[in-house]
Order: sequence, then structure tokens, then C-alpha cells
Amino acid sequence: MQYIYENFTFPPDQSFTIRSEILEIKKYATLRAHINFEIALLENCSGKRFIGDHIEDFEGTELVLLGNYLPHCWQYYTTLDPMIPPQATIIHFFPDFLGQQLLEKPEARQINYLFERAAKGVSFSGYTIQNAKLIMQQMLFSTGMARVALMLNLLDMLANADQARVLSSPYYNSVSSSGEAQKINKVFDYIFRNFREEISLKSVADILPMSPAAFCRFFKARTNRTLIDFVKEVRVGHAAKLLLEKKHNVTEACYMSGYNNISNFNKHFKEVKGLSPRDFMRQYEMPESR
Repeated sequence: MQYIYENFTFPPDQSFTIRSEILEIKKYATLRAHINFEIALLENCSGKRFIGDHIEDFEGTELVLLGNYLPHCWQYYTTLDPMIPPQATIIHFFPDFLGQQLLEKPEARQINYLFERAAKGVSFSGYTIQNAKLIMQQMLFSTGMARVALMLNLLDMLANADQARVLSSPYYNSVSSSGEAQKINKVFDYIFRNFREEISLKSVADILPMSPAAFCRFFKARTNRTLIDFVKEVRVGHAAKLLLEKKHNVTEACYMSGYNNISNFNKHFKEVKGLSPRDFMRQYEMPESR
């Protein structure tokens, strides 16, 4: 199977993301890995699960926790109930989404142990799945601290679940320690630190080091996007954060995010977010009280 390294940019007003989507019944042939941890709840389908060096058939409702850079893929064969669409609810997060200090508290010991096991993938069964499903359904419709509280509740429940098993073998080394992932990390880190400045293809390729042509092939094959597209996503994500903080106008956000002309900024913002910067801001405006 081919490996694809993904990068998820969180909305500027969220420290983790949750989404629900209809699954496409097909045999995916690409292993994906990303820096975020992932909780995946799959419903009403059967198929085959690939997690690290673990391969197993599954059927029905599936709940799995994945650590960062753990290669994973599900192949979906059929739905169990043809009248109900197969569905996935996915959470992406960083273990320290509320700050590293929280994980250093004695009360977080079980959660830290859960994150250690996540490096090889953890599958849950029985009543744990039903309890997790209820929490995740509430999270989809919650915001602010209520949503954060539900996330902590979910992690605490998974950390103390009796019906859980580690998937990959004890000898499996996560891709995070491989040379390939370290190369991708170097590129990501460089872009996150320098996106406000001009970033040339040669300067990024020199980090690895590779020729510009070889780097373009490597980056596209491992991230499924070009370097230009990735830099664009990072800059627009930062600009969106500035706009939501309401401390800067559109022009200021443009120049503080690595752009040197407003026309190009507006074009890229609409390509990434699907709407103009001003329309994006209007989505978050509170309605006037009557």
C-alpha cells in the first residue's frame, strides 16, 4: 500500500475537531498517517482494518484510537443495514490540546497511559462503544467549554475502559521514528515557523536535502498536495485566526500572514475557505439583540 502523510489545520476557534460523514463503500488502498491523534467511530459497515502491522476483518460498529503518525486504512465491503447509510464520526486532536500542564497532573495518569497505547492503535468493544457514541453525538452539537468537557469525559472513559485491546504487535515501530516521517516533520516545522516570509522551493528542498524536482515528487507523494498548496493553507489558517480574534482587519491579516497584496490574499482565502475573508467573519458575528 502507498503511504500518504496528512496535515490537518484546526479552525482558529477550536483546539480539536470532530466531524461526521457518510462512508463510501470501497476498498481504499492508501495507508494514511498524520501528526494528530484520531478517534474513529464507524457504523453499519463491514470490511478490513489496517493499523500499523495489524490486519483484521471488522463488522458492525467500530471504535478505534490512533496515535500520531500511525499508518491506518479501512476497506469497506458492505453495509449491514441497506436502509441506513454507513457513517463515520472522526475526532482529530493533540494530547496536549488543553496544555501540557494538564497531562502532568496526577489525575491524568490513566490518560497518559492511554496515549502510550495509542501509538500502536487501541480498539474498544462492548458498552464502551455505546457510551462513546453518546458522548460523540453530543460533541457534534456542542461548542465552547461544553464541548471541551465532553472531550475530557470521552478520554477519561476510554482510559478506564475494560474492553480495550492494543492492535499492532509489541515489535511494531511507529512511522514517527522513520526517516520519512522525520523529513516531513522538518518541512512542516520550517513552514510553520517561516510562513510569514517568502518561502522558496529551494529553501525547503535544502532542508532534507533534495533537489527541487525530487522534493516536489516526494512532498506530493507523501502529502497528496503541492508545497504551494500547503503553504497557502497554513497562511490562510493563520489569517482566519487573526480575523476571528477581531484585533485586526482584513488588510492587516493579509500582510501578517505572509501575503504582500490583498487581491492574491482574497483569492487564496476563498480557495481554501470557500468564501471571502469578510463573508468568513460574518459567519461568526453575533446577531443583534432585538
